[in-house]
Amino acid sequence: MIAAIFDTAFPWPLFLGALFAGGLVKGALGVGLPLVSTPLLGLGLSSYQSISLLAAPVALSNLYQAIDGGRIVETLKRFGGLIIAQFIITIVTVKLTLALSPAQLNDLLAIALLLAVASMIWQPTLSISREKEAKVGVVVGLLAGILGGVSSLTGPVTLTYLLALRLDRETFVSSISTIYFIAALPLYGALMWYDRMTNTDLVLSAVGLLPMAAGLAIGKRVRYRLNEQLFRRLLLAFLTLLALILLFK
Repeated sequence: MIAAIFDTAFPWPLFLGALFAGGLVKGALGVGLPLVSTPLLGLGLSSYQSISLLAAPVALSNLYQAIDGGRIVETLKRFGGLIIAQFIITIVTVKLTLALSPAQLNDLLAIALLLAVASMIWQPTLSISREKEAKVGVVVGLLAGILGGVSSLTGPVTLTYLLALRLDRETFVSSISTIYFIAALPLYGALMWYDRMTNTDLVLSAVGLLPMAAGLAIGKRVRYRLNEQLFRRLLLAFLTLLALILLFK
């Protein structure tokens, strides 16, 4: 395993750059780690490995924010339907993708990225009442589970739903971090169970915490100096280009 980790054929510049870029965006906007890092890694690695290498950065960053928010139990009670639906469908989706070729998985990753970008551009101003949020939450969980099982890109669907609930800032951050953390468990667990994530991937994922943390720190520092609207537009243009490259790769 040690030899595999230090294999000169492994695209280290791409790996370190992708994790740094994902951390930078998450630090600047509060979200976006897998949205940026997964497709970047997909330029030089398989879809499964691209997703697997984000296991530690995604899980630990969201766990930290969830614990820091102090509302894990409240989130589990309020969004239990969404969480359960997403948990189950993620496992089912990962299993179904086992029959697909690497090229087909790559295409699905590109399509999922384009859908994520489209939802971020659309930015619907929805409003969901407390009476309807549980039923809508289950549907959101199903959609997020499908996208998560294929690409790990559950963020935009869940984000749009939580924004529509008009939550206060503290509840929003705590809720989305808790949901993201729990969503990571069936995804990475299923990848390990079906032998799509190796021990080497886990070690590399832990190494990826370093560039991610560096990007996160810089992103936080420049957050209030950025023109957020311009930054988002540039990010969306970059992600669209990335998706097209993956699609025609």
